[in-house]
Amino acid sequence: MERIKIALIDDQQLFRQGLALLINSIPEFELLFEASNGEDFLQTIKHQAYPQIVLLDMEMPVMNGIELNKQLHEQYPSIKVIILSVHDKQRLITHMIQAGACGYLLKNCDKEELIAAIKMVHHSGFYLNEQVLKVMQNASVRKQEIKSIDGISIDLSSREREILELICREYNNAEIGEKLFISPRTVEGHRNNLLAKSGCRNTAGLVLFAVKSHIYNVIS
Repeated sequence: MERIKIALIDDQQLFRQGLALLINSIPEFELLFEASNGEDFLQTIKHQAYPQIVLLDMEMPVMNGIELNKQLHEQYPSIKVIILSVHDKQRLITHMIQAGACGYLLKNCDKEELIAAIKMVHHSGFYLNEQVLKVMQNASVRKQEIKSIDGISIDLSSREREILELICREYNNAEIGEKLFISPRTVEGHRNNLLAKSGCRNTAGLVLFAVKSHIYNVIS
């Protein structure tokens, strides 16, 4: 069984040690290394295998998670970032997702949710729980036209809307293709078109875009 390779970045040693114990207790996970801040991580990764998932705190000395998230997206785009934060502010969540994060978890989440989030980001490319999605939906301005992140009005085809809704429901390319009777490559083409039209950086950004545009409504 190929295990999901994980790195953990948090300046709070006790919290980091607790997460490390949890990760090491899951047979599907492999903790490659820990770091106490962004600069420490960037130095360590030069001499380590790349993790597939990074669990990233935002508030750290030397280099915080906001800056590291940006650098990871630019320099190591294959690495998927899950933010761990005490903050649930709409603007901050939006900023981190738009900057390339694939998931956003509050630090008071339970261990079952953290495990599920890691597996889902690895499988589907994103994890945003109902609480976070409701924050985004309630904060969005209801307008008839759909706008991209850059504020430009865009049009989505019926097929693109259909695929976007399935992405929000956590289907991957192969599963969407099977459901719509099209090839995974065709789904990937539509996904790329959605990214280009919306100005999003990744799947999590697409989900955020769909929620804010009211293409996908979070169940109350």
